[in-house]
Amino acid sequence: MTAEVDMTTPPNPEPVDPTQPVLPPSSPSAEDEAEQLRSFNVREQDSAWRAVAYLLTGPLIYGGLGALADHWLGTSWLVGAGIVGGMAMSLYLIWFRYGTH
Repeated sequence: MTAEVDMTTPPNPEPVDPTQPVLPPSSPSAEDEAEQLRSFNVREQDSAWRAVAYLLTGPLIYGGLGALADHWLGTSWLVGAGIVGGMAMSLYLIWFRYGTH
């Protein structure tokens, strides 16, 4: 035989005493707020350094690819196009990633 369980009403975890005052949730302590501020500052600093890295690596990589293509094709304008294109892509990536908050 199987026992049937009534799943319609949840069990009461603790009876409520109407004579006891209801306390509001505790507010965060000063240490918790300081830790949250430190965490926020670290995230913002990481984002700033990441944006600087994008600004440097975009033109370097695409300028380098342009230099390789110039050497291979015998042209002289692809380095400049690679640097400008790399900077444009870096700025777009920064705007897309950090400017939409």
